[in-house]
This record gives sequence, C-alpha cells and structure tokens, in this order.
Amino acid sequence: MFCEIAARICVWYGQQQRDLPWRTDPAGHRDGYAVWVCEVMAQQTRIAVVVEYYRRWMARFPTVQSLAAADLQEALKLWEGLGYYSRCRNLHRAARIIVDEFGGEVPRTREELLRLPGIGDYTASAVLSLAFGQAAGILDGNVKRVFSRLWDISTPIDEPSMNEQLWAYARGIVESGSPPGAVNEGLMELGALLCTPRNPRCLLCPLQSLCLSAQRGTQNQRPQRTPRPSIPQFDSSAAVIWEGEPLSTRLLLVQRPSQGLLGGLWTFPGSLCRQRQPPSVEWPAYLHQVVYGSLGIAIAVGEKIATISHVFTHFRLQEHVFHAQIRQGTPRPIQVAACRWVAWDALENFPCPVLTRKTLARLRKS
Repeated sequence: MFCEIAARICVWYGQQQRDLPWRTDPAGHRDGYAVWVCEVMAQQTRIAVVVEYYRRWMARFPTVQSLAAADLQEALKLWEGLGYYSRCRNLHRAARIIVDEFGGEVPRTREELLRLPGIGDYTASAVLSLAFGQAAGILDGNVKRVFSRLWDISTPIDEPSMNEQLWAYARGIVESGSPPGAVNEGLMELGALLCTPRNPRCLLCPLQSLCLSAQRGTQNQRPQRTPRPSIPQFDSSAAVIWEGEPLSTRLLLVQRPSQGLLGGLWTFPGSLCRQRQPPSVEWPAYLHQVVYGSLGIAIAVGEKIATISHVFTHFRLQEHVFHAQIRQGTPRPIQVAACRWVAWDALENFPCPVLTRKTLARLRKS
C-alpha cells in the first residue's frame, strides 16, 4: 500500500502543486538554507502569511553567511509580526554555528542537523528530503490529518504511541516512492488543499479509493485529539512614558530579556504577564510600583489609552495601557542596552511584538 500511496501522491503533486517562492527548484534539489528558513517560518503559521515574510527575509539574508553576520535585532525586525520569536533567535544562533563549525554549509546528516538550536525531527527531515533528496519521512499537522483519515484512526493522534505509529507510516511511504522530496511535499500539499480540517474534498483526492475514512464516512470525525484544557486569561499593564507632550517627543522603550517570552523585543515598561487580576485592582498604582521596581524611576500615571487584547500560544492577555511621565525631580533612566528613549518617528526601527504595535496603532488614531 505504501508504494501505491507514494505513486499516486507524486502524480497528483506534479499536476496540482502551488506556485510558491521556495519551489523554484524541484523538491530534493533545493538550497538547504532556503528550505530550512521556509520550514521554520511555516511552523504554527499559515503559508499565505509566510510567503511575504520569506521573500523579505531571503532578499536581506540570501545565504546562511549573511544571516550569521547580521545583528539579531535586524533579524527580529524582519520577523516582527510572525510570532514565536524563539524561532528567529534559534535561526540566528544556528546560522553562526553553521558558519563556525560546518564551513557555512547546511549539514546533510540528521545527527548534525539535530545539534542545531531549533531543529527537531520534522525540520531535519524536511531539509534532508526537500533539499538533499534523502528518503526521510516528514510528519507535520497536514500529514497527520491525511494519515488519520487514510487509516481511519480513532485513537487521539497526539498520544505518544500513536505519534510513533504515524512516523512509521511517514518513513514507510517516503522509502517506497521516488523522488522522496516530491512524496513528502505532495503529502503536505494534499493536507493543505484537499484533506483540510473541515469539509475535506474527498471526490478530488487521489487517495480516495484507499482511504478508510472516505469509505466509512468518518472523515469529518478524524483526526481525534486529546481534549485540551481551556486557555487561561492573564492581565498586564504598560506605561507609555513620554519625555514631553504625547506624540510630539520621545517615549521610553525597554528590551525584553534575550530568552523567554518575546525575548529581545522592545516593549513599553510594565508587567508583561500577571495572574488574572480582580476588577477592583488599581492599575495606575500597580503600574507605578512595577515601573519603579524595574527601572528605579517614579512615574505619574495619566489617563488610560486602551485595554489591548492579544492571544499567545498558551494564554490570552489583556494589557491595560496608560499615558505616563516621569515625576519631577526623579532621575531619568540611563541609556543602557535594555532601556532607550526613542523618537516617535523612529519607532519603526525597533523590533516590537504585535501587542506593542497594537498600542502604537491606537495612539496614532487618538
């Protein structure tokens, strides 16, 4: 059955594949760096969003050497809005390792690829098969969905034992077909275009006659997943601290620690994330306390700008944002790496998270 699946996928993919900027060369004969960048960007992100980010990134960093030589802040700025910023930091770190330890060549073995930060089994397999033509199975969300319907799997696919079984299917299929890159990319494309999460287009699928879910009418019930707990909601506060009158002078930005949530990005001073606060919390007083504790400055908190909502991977956040100024007679924060006075028209030069950009957009409308 593996051979038949691989053969049908290759024929279908050759006829139906989308025209995407990283597919200028056939699967299995691509630049390892370009494949790596594309696959990292595509994690947890829709392809339609990735396309423009990929084009901008490759225009600025066309080689692993150019990325390794760049400052991380410039890389983060290009990544701004794509989210999951640890992906960008890991790309940058790994590029420097490739230049220093592998002579600027993306490794061609699984063992060496897995030594690089941010590369796991999926990304390693993608690079090996799509760039170097090796028979390495790929298992992403699209492929898992295809397999769960193809074999009508009622067990939750996120269970460890089932994940191992799905990887075995992926390896078996790619080892049975040729070229392996086309088999892998075809399976992912099938999940993206036909075997979609809702309302799969079974009548157009090249695997319909082999698919147990299509035969049994269970395709809309697959895949099964373990129920997830509800996403918690947290509160935070932020101070837009002006040096003079709002929108006419400089404001204060602080840089997040290099590791952790939003690492290396620039935000407004405040508390990024707290446990859910009661409605009675006095946000101005709390915000003054947080800023004084982190920067050693006393602020006069003014009127509220807005409550900005944003959804992260594992929680929702409501950030209460206020105008503020440093109280007279209080020493101003010095120009250190983690703290900068920034002119209003220079804000675009700093990599900021979506949460901060939402606040800036609200300010521009006011």
